[in-house]
Order: sequence, then C-alpha cells, then structure tokens
Amino acid sequence: MTGGALRGRRIVLTRPAGRNERLAELVRAAGGEPVVFPALEIRDLDDPGPLLAVADRLDGYDLAVFVSPNAVDRALNAIRSRRAWPAGLRAATVGTASEQALARHGVTGVIAPSGRFDSEALLAMPALAAVGGKRVVVFRGDGGRELLGDTLRERGATVDYVACYRRARPAAHARPLVRALERGEIDAVVVSSSEGLRNLFEMVGETGRQPLQRTPLFAPHARTAEGARALGCGQVVETAPGDAGLAAAVAAFWARM
Repeated sequence: MTGGALRGRRIVLTRPAGRNERLAELVRAAGGEPVVFPALEIRDLDDPGPLLAVADRLDGYDLAVFVSPNAVDRALNAIRSRRAWPAGLRAATVGTASEQALARHGVTGVIAPSGRFDSEALLAMPALAAVGGKRVVVFRGDGGRELLGDTLRERGATVDYVACYRRARPAAHARPLVRALERGEIDAVVVSSSEGLRNLFEMVGETGRQPLQRTPLFAPHARTAEGARALGCGQVVETAPGDAGLAAAVAAFWARM
C-alpha cells in the first residue's frame, strides 16, 4: 500500500469496540485519519446457562464452528472456565481473524477457508462435505444466518446452535459524525456487516442519511455491499476480505482520484 495514498483522508471504521485497531493502524500507515465509530455492540448473554451446558458436554461433538472472533473469545472464555479443550474436537471458522483468535486460545489445526471469508466458503471446503452422522456445534451471537446449520443438516449432520454473546445497536451520540458528514469531512466509511450497516443508518438518522449515501462505502462481503446499495449508497466498493483487503481497497480508490 502506498504510504501517502490516504493523506488528508478521514475514514470511518464501524466494527465493534476493540475490533478496529489493526485496520486503524493500516489507515494511519497510508497517511489517513481513522474515525472510530462502532455501529455494533457486543454484550454479555442475559443467561449464560446454555453456553456453559454445552461447554460441559463438548466431548460429544465432532466439530465446533465459530462464526466470528467475538464468538471465539466469548465461547473459549466460557469453555476454559469449566474445562480444557477436548483433544479430539476439530474447530472450524469462516475467516483469518477468527482462526488467529482460536490460536491465541491454543486451538490449532483449524479448518478455515482462504481467499473468501464467509459461510459459503467454509461449506465449500472438503472437510465439511462428508459430515453424515457427525455432531456439530456452532458458536455465534444471538440470531444470525441459518445457512451453516441448514446446509450441514442437509448433508446428514446433527447441528446445535449456541449463542455466546448478544449484538446490539450502540447508544453513542452520532451528532459529531453527522456534522462531519454534512461538511464533507468524511471521505469513506467502512462497514463489515449487514447489521452494522443498518445500525449506522439508524444512528445517523434522517439528517445524516443523505450525506452518508453520498460518501464512498467499503464492505468486504457481497451481502453487505448489496445492502448498502439498497439503502441508497451511490458509491459502494466490495473489497477483498480482512483488514489488509479493506485498507488496500480504500487506498486504491483514492489513488485513482
């Protein structure tokens, strides 16, 4: 990435608190100014009982799937509070960040796609093709897509979903961001999930909607990019996955200007 490609550019980062640091470093390295404005909040479960119960019977599963770094950290903290990770249990996840999070918890030999980081890419891997008769547990937030479970069940697996955190819209005051958008002081917005995108539009309200729609928006997933277009965003760029892919796409966009 060119060192000064983002010089003078202000880039809004909307991941949950604690998940923007690496991308912010890359923006600064390219000369830009990251504006951290989380549009999604990760909260503890009201009732951790079901998660702890699954931790206690983890030996009964053949495969554990983690849908995000937050799922890794919340689930592994609960599991480690009760027991060690079962030696014969394989772990799978959808992306590099989650794989790295698992490694920090001592879980290795993880099944994870490369090049594209989503449920579809994980399901396309050979290790998830022959799952007939297998028991699978999926660690995720409350709610979410059902594609993983539905597809694995169609392939003959027994699948249990376990929530290990709650997602919520932050209560942050958005007026400073809205003013910056209105004044043309924001050059790009990075949104990493469809839920974060919807929250962002709700947080800026009617006043901030039009300037947000005029601001270039970058998303690492086709679903999120499609959602941005449906919300009226005029310049939507679907990027390569991960922090490096996002940062490179933002820098390349402004290098062409």
